[in-house]
Amino acid sequence: MMDAETKGKALARLRRIEGQVQGVRRMIEEDKYCVDILLQISAVRGALEQVAKIVMQRHIETCVADSLRTGSERERARKIEELVAVFSRHGGLGGR
Repeated sequence: MMDAETKGKALARLRRIEGQVQGVRRMIEEDKYCVDILLQISAVRGALEQVAKIVMQRHIETCVADSLRTGSERERARKIEELVAVFSRHGGLGGR
């Protein structure tokens, strides 16, 4: 679970991202220059990656750390496999 501070940070970023996405929609509706739209889409992706980093850091600091400290060998292995899968899916979370 997320603590109140982490949740607040993630939600604040997501509210900004919602505004960015609405801005992209308006740009498309107003037939803005394609490159400008693509740049804004890239900014949205970057902002989402920052949210993913916040959530991942919290997950590692709590769920994973607790599992490694107190979990069974099987549970520790499962958490490590889970992290590898998440990092593979997210391209290392910013490692592009």
